[in-house]
Amino acid sequence: MLGPVDITRLYYYDSSCRHGHSPFDHVLDVEGVMFSPGVRNMMAYVGAKGPFRQAHEDLLRLAGLAIPAKSIERLCGIIGQQVDTYQWQQTANSDLRMLGTGRRHETLYIAYDGTGVPVLKRETAGCKGKNGESEGKTREIKVGCVFTQTRINEEGYAVRDEASTSYIGACEDAAAFQWRILHHTQVRGLDQAHRVCVLGDGAPWIWNIADEHFPTAYQVIDLYHARQHYITVGKLFFPEKSQELDRWLLKRKRELDRGDTKAVIRALERLQSHSEHAEKIRDNAVNYFQKNAHRMRYAYFRAKGLFVGSGVIEAGCKTLVGQRLKQSGMHWSIRSANNIVALRCLFLGNQWDDFWEARTAAA
Repeated sequence: MLGPVDITRLYYYDSSCRHGHSPFDHVLDVEGVMFSPGVRNMMAYVGAKGPFRQAHEDLLRLAGLAIPAKSIERLCGIIGQQVDTYQWQQTANSDLRMLGTGRRHETLYIAYDGTGVPVLKRETAGCKGKNGESEGKTREIKVGCVFTQTRINEEGYAVRDEASTSYIGACEDAAAFQWRILHHTQVRGLDQAHRVCVLGDGAPWIWNIADEHFPTAYQVIDLYHARQHYITVGKLFFPEKSQELDRWLLKRKRELDRGDTKAVIRALERLQSHSEHAEKIRDNAVNYFQKNAHRMRYAYFRAKGLFVGSGVIEAGCKTLVGQRLKQSGMHWSIRSANNIVALRCLFLGNQWDDFWEARTAAA
């Protein structure tokens, strides 16, 4: 971290197998690399925070280290894979269980969602696009977060415990991601929590995982996401009647806030149109509210002191993935995207120093 250093050490060579090594390199944790652990920590951090070219500039200006952007990119790949291994090796005795309050959690929240990232063309072979194109241009990164709550405020709303949020993420299908989120919740103290609540939108894969691995948890669909379904329908059926639309939407809002999905469904079913498209959207919304009614008991959930919004994971997707992997002109390989996501999960989830301390101890 202070600049170039020359190290003189013993080198042992076996002429029969034509292989040699320097034991002291292992002691210093510099085998096969030109950067000390301290510098690698800095490289991984700036590489995870922003574009590799910008990371090069940051290290040059802030530390006086002229490290090529490509070297930072390679190093982030290596450390990202180590981080993924580290996360899978964590156990329920990890310090992660005590994030936030430092004691047993009143309520443990689990939230997960997906967001697309632009990838190289070879990564989309055989994958259909989001809008039905023959070939997609993005792949979905699944992101999960766990946070805790031990109190409600004076107005009766749930308050997230400060510094209690941890993240996981990877570009993988739901069949693989379910084990990642399950392991992470176990590390965070799933079995010790008084209550467990799963937050999400209406995607079926989210609730399939919840039913399978968190059967006793409260299941809550994000209130604001649920509202969008009747808002979309209302705009189709009242295109030129703004005042009538406003009154109709206000009634639906009050009904949904009470958790009265039956009233919302009746109001939707009364709508008539000559447009097959509008009626199809209406029917889809009716089906959505019917299928998820037990996840929309918002007055009941609030009376229990629970969150009814999934803003934490929505913001997590933007912060964790969007701010780093969706910048102009970026296209990723799946492997590189996963490595950067692993690094970002680490420092956004307050685990950066823990990882490097564990790495040093293991070395």
